[in-house]
Amino acid sequence: MFTINENFLRLNENYLFTTVAEKIKQFSSEHPDANIIRLGIGDVTLPLPPAVIKALHKAVDEMAVKETFRGYGPERGYDFLLEKIAENDYRAHGIDISTDEIFVSDGAKSDTGNIVDILGENNMVGITDPVYPVYLDSNIMRIKERSITNSKIVFLPCHPENNFLPEIPKKRVDVIYLCYPNNPTGTVMKREELKRWVIYALENKSLILFDAAYEAYVTEDDVPHSIFEIEGAKSCAIEFRSYSKNAGFTGLRCSYTVVPKELKTKASNGTYVSLNQLWLRRQSTKFNGTAYIIQRAAEAVYSPEGKEEVKGLVNYYLENAKTIREGLQEKGWTVYGGVNSPYIWLKCPDTNDSWQFFDRLLNERHIVGTPGVGFGPSGEGYFRLTAFNSHEKTREAIERIKKWEI
Repeated sequence: MFTINENFLRLNENYLFTTVAEKIKQFSSEHPDANIIRLGIGDVTLPLPPAVIKALHKAVDEMAVKETFRGYGPERGYDFLLEKIAENDYRAHGIDISTDEIFVSDGAKSDTGNIVDILGENNMVGITDPVYPVYLDSNIMRIKERSITNSKIVFLPCHPENNFLPEIPKKRVDVIYLCYPNNPTGTVMKREELKRWVIYALENKSLILFDAAYEAYVTEDDVPHSIFEIEGAKSCAIEFRSYSKNAGFTGLRCSYTVVPKELKTKASNGTYVSLNQLWLRRQSTKFNGTAYIIQRAAEAVYSPEGKEEVKGLVNYYLENAKTIREGLQEKGWTVYGGVNSPYIWLKCPDTNDSWQFFDRLLNERHIVGTPGVGFGPSGEGYFRLTAFNSHEKTREAIERIKKWEI
């Protein structure tokens, strides 16, 4: 009989947001007239920027003409987009990133999960707790059973006492996942804190996987937009970026990953290997590239009009985050995040059971959020709300909570 990858049996039966969706579905069927406000999943709600729509229409028209039709694209992405990324997201900020260090793909979620394909099975992996579930699940899916039982995954607890910033581990780790601005806590890592991790990685020959999907929401000067702002990071880090939460591409699917050519490690035969070349080999084998029309849409993000429109989207959601943060503080609740992030992380006011709080909030206030325990053991007793609804729905949700006797 054929066998399966039994690591999948070690995962929770359902992905976190699948469970949330099932609970909403059941509640809706039992209360069809309930006006549910969704502040749970991190999906945007505003339409795409006009510059992006214009670019999409133009690209679609090109696909209807023989002379301008496009089939398979380059593995890394089209030069027109790679050049815009390198110039606007890096060189304009004094960071020397070349186009052959950038890989366009269909989502940061895909890349942060797929990156383990080029990493060894015996790495000691450091993962912050709480954390975006994909980091943990993608590692559990692939590592050998003995590796799991031998604790090849090291959790780095994040809590109020350490300002939700992971502490440098006493036990050496080979691979470190960092996401700042953070999902789910909405907190940030200042420049000096991130520098400590880069120094650690360089000294220990470790790799940092830096998820910068929410960098567009950074409002404070001392918060880096890229790990490559830190000296030496190009020798120890890979960075993931996304157009989903800044330009509203959750339905279009486009992102990119930066793998510097300076980033190398030693193979078992003693030779040094470029991770840039390994990732190119992986992508060219398992991925056929992001669609031409989508890459043209991403290119439009960097036009003068696109930049202003994207800034407007980000500011809109930041205004929602402020509404949620200040409203909950007025209620007397303990909250974090929401300043450099579209996420607000709150201490459950009446229980340490975050699923119990989820149920009460849904049943009594008809509001959906995400239970903190779904992001890891250290998330228990906490709850995540997102700023990705309309101003009107967000304000209504906060008014409902303010009137809630709990």
